[in-house]
Amino acid sequence: MRDRQADVLVIGAGIAGASVAAHLALRCAVVVLERESQPGYHSTGRSAALFSETYGNPVIRALTRASRAFLLDTPQSFTSGPLSRPRGSLFIATTAQIPALEVFAGLPDVAPITHRIDVHRARALCPILREETLAAALLEPGSADLDVQALHQGYLRGLRGRNGRVVCDAPIAALEYTQGAWHVYAGVEEWVAPIVVNAAGAWADEIAQLAGLPRIGLVPCRRTALLLAAPPRCAIESWPMVIDIDELFYFKPEAGSLLLSPGDETPSEPTDAQPDDWDVAVAIDRMQTATTLEIERPQAKWAGLRSFTPDRAPVAGYSTAAAGFFWLAGQGGYGIQTAPALSRAAAALVLNEPLPEDLLSAGVQADELSPARLQAIGPVG
Repeated sequence: MRDRQADVLVIGAGIAGASVAAHLALRCAVVVLERESQPGYHSTGRSAALFSETYGNPVIRALTRASRAFLLDTPQSFTSGPLSRPRGSLFIATTAQIPALEVFAGLPDVAPITHRIDVHRARALCPILREETLAAALLEPGSADLDVQALHQGYLRGLRGRNGRVVCDAPIAALEYTQGAWHVYAGVEEWVAPIVVNAAGAWADEIAQLAGLPRIGLVPCRRTALLLAAPPRCAIESWPMVIDIDELFYFKPEAGSLLLSPGDETPSEPTDAQPDDWDVAVAIDRMQTATTLEIERPQAKWAGLRSFTPDRAPVAGYSTAAAGFFWLAGQGGYGIQTAPALSRAAAALVLNEPLPEDLLSAGVQADELSPARLQAIGPVG
């Protein structure tokens, strides 16, 4: 049994679990339990992430600001190459959407890092935008593509280098708190630790119920993505990420093709998400309405789950209903770009320490991450 004991058990080896585990392993004996045969099989492995400080609600934007330095100027000790590559974000609007674009552009933390450009400049940046539908545009020049695999593997490498362990093929069957410790039954093994970090992604509410705790109201939502052939004789690599201001669709260059999503958020049970033909058709229709691209069929299509709390901000904090049960869930579609800050915040909170000063100065606040905040919305574990 001794080799199955730890100071902290982390459930889930996606970006949330891997990153917090890497930080905790500096101070604790950490074991990560992963239900799949490899880490990052679900949402982490299906993300084509962009770093954007304008993306998400104020809590997400604060975590993103606090992650900027690490993601855009990564320490050489973490990875051998850069984690990011510059790619501006171009928000576009039809005539009917101009009021929404103006509200967005006027937000206090959006205005300083964006600027309005005319439609001629927007079409110069992305020549396939249809002239008759494009009425206004806003550019965020400081956004960037992120190397999801390198970021995830960097955290896993750091965890293992600090004698942390990742145990795959370990689906959780039961959790029981007794004599000051959690007993977690995964596969045929029993693991014991005084602290459990629930970083199970779309399955986080199910893990809480196995522990005898209430759900926090996590809603997994399916997000569809397609790869399209690039238009002939177009140098697409320099194109920005193009985002409809109401997020009805977005697209960007991806490995010589165009990645497209209809921005769908279809509630789903926790599952191995698959693309729906209707969402694929909607994406193609919206793309053809907004651009001159003619699409016969996608080169590839897939789907992933983005899981949201009721207020659409992540939760990182101890349960109000049981000792030693720590929530780390609800990152939505922002888990990659917020991982450096959220993992450091979560590690500090697991250890009952104050948040690091640089996170506080970026606007990250512990009470805005705490599960206790959700009591005003609904039951909380």
